[in-house]
Amino acid sequence: MTFHYKMHKTIQDQLLIIDHGLKTFTPMTFLYLKAVHIIFVVTWFAGLFYMPRLFIYMVEAHEKPETEKSVLLAQLKMMASRLWYGITWPSAVITFGIGAALIIDNPEWLKPGFMHIKLSLVFCLYVYHFSLQVLFGQLKKDVVKYSSQQLRLWNEVATLFLISIVFLIVLKSALSMVWGVAGLFAVTLLIMAGIWMYKKYRK
Repeated sequence: MTFHYKMHKTIQDQLLIIDHGLKTFTPMTFLYLKAVHIIFVVTWFAGLFYMPRLFIYMVEAHEKPETEKSVLLAQLKMMASRLWYGITWPSAVITFGIGAALIIDNPEWLKPGFMHIKLSLVFCLYVYHFSLQVLFGQLKKDVVKYSSQQLRLWNEVATLFLISIVFLIVLKSALSMVWGVAGLFAVTLLIMAGIWMYKKYRK
């Protein structure tokens, strides 16, 4: 009973905090939209993580014998199209739409300095999204401009964005710029070492 009361009190306090500064949405509507926003961020990242893997498989399929290559490419292109246009693109659009609506309804969010960094990272993430669109367009036409190793490196860019954005949201202004950059650099080195070890293991 005490736990239920405390949880109810916490929700009420949260709604009162959210209500301050809102122009259009009710506090509960705001929370529902925020939950949906987070869900589509997750599905968007799922697409961003897996699409480059499919690109790698497409590039490697070009090295197979002709009969095997044609079958693999047809299957991989179909899988990539369903993932890209059925999940990744819709998730990116909905994420942007809800995120923009929440900020417009509560412009106070734009005052903290960490939000400017976060939005800059999100902008770069959309640039990365469009880079995958360009790569997909090339691979659908059987134009191979990058090796599978280069695409493996490009595949990890979304991971770096995810780590940066999550830590920034959680730690906010408490995050030191120096330690943040140092941590990101360390993660980058670990990812590159992992890719190097995988390449060596495959050989």
